[in-house]
Amino acid sequence: MFQKRMIRLLLLLGSICGLLQARPFENKQSEILVSAAVSLKNAFENIGALYEKQTGVRVRFNLGASGLLQKQIETGAPVDVFASAGASQMDALQAKGLILENSRRNFTRNTLVLVAPAKSSVPIHSFADLARPEVKRIAIGSPKTVPAGQYARQTLESMKLWDKLQPRLVLAENARQILDYVARGETEAGILYASDVLAVPTQVAVAARAPEKSHSPIVYPIAIVKESSERDNAQRFVDLTLSREGQAILAKYGFLNAP
Repeated sequence: MFQKRMIRLLLLLGSICGLLQARPFENKQSEILVSAAVSLKNAFENIGALYEKQTGVRVRFNLGASGLLQKQIETGAPVDVFASAGASQMDALQAKGLILENSRRNFTRNTLVLVAPAKSSVPIHSFADLARPEVKRIAIGSPKTVPAGQYARQTLESMKLWDKLQPRLVLAENARQILDYVARGETEAGILYASDVLAVPTQVAVAARAPEKSHSPIVYPIAIVKESSERDNAQRFVDLTLSREGQAILAKYGFLNAP
């Protein structure tokens, strides 16, 4: 009798332990990781909140320079969706077979602008004014890793200003750092995206827009990373970004409609 009771007790304890171990897995919430260009921060945080409300799936963002995010994916970072501020970074991943090609879409566009501190005493009204002796420092993104820096270099080269201005350039790690340099008055000028200016409209003034033909088209591609274990949920995020709701959020933050 005693043995039977002990066996029943052990079986009961085993069942309870099994239930306790299973519970965390039953309650585990699905989650995706989106690596995105930092210039998308405000818009994507809004899209992410809408995504979570619609799907019940949690979304985490890894924001940074597109080139650095590309390198992270190449070294095996567990990313589900990649949204780049430039096509070249996505092209590099596609060439290595690291994204799902049929999931790649261009989802928005941007404009390159020349900006100066709102209370600047240095007269800057055009890109040609960057050659003025009063302009000591000009913030741009590092052309090696920051698409905004690549576009800035193309623009300055097209205007025959790149070689002359190189000694004055302050290279930033991402688009938002360019904005910070100018907003704090640490540089007399900066070249960045029009959408970034909306973050500090009273601190930074747009002096000029770069001619469209002076640089490659500023398109933002998005795609699912091939190693994603959440492909269906990742596709939902891509679809929402391309939807009317997603496009309206992007427009609110200064981005242009998808090409």
